[in-house]
Amino acid sequence: QVQVVESGGGLVQAGGSLRLSCAASGRTYDMEWYRQAPGLQRELVASITRGGSTTYSDSVKGRFAISRDNAKNTMYLQMNSLKTEDTAIYYCKMAVGVLGYAYWGQGIQVTVSS
Repeated sequence: QVQVVESGGGLVQAGGSLRLSCAASGRTYDMEWYRQAPGLQRELVASITRGGSTTYSDSVKGRFAISRDNAKNTMYLQMNSLKTEDTAIYYCKMAVGVLGYAYWGQGIQVTVSS
């Protein structure tokens, strides 16, 4: 049974920083961070391939940085210059194993206060 576990969320003031982590119990391939704010649809925030190619949504470009450690099957999201509109539940999604099945993390709350 593959497990995907997120950590690192919390409460921070606007302008501050947080770092999210997401660890899987198997070999990982493409990885993504999503977020969902109350009343809104889940949106893709950033993605990273096993080779390290990254993409970002326009709303976080220049403020967030996605990275990974393949040896640890772990992905990170460094969030800087946080804004109140970044408040959401953040989810990681990972393709795990040779068949690349997608697994989601449990979600972690990020709250940015003004």
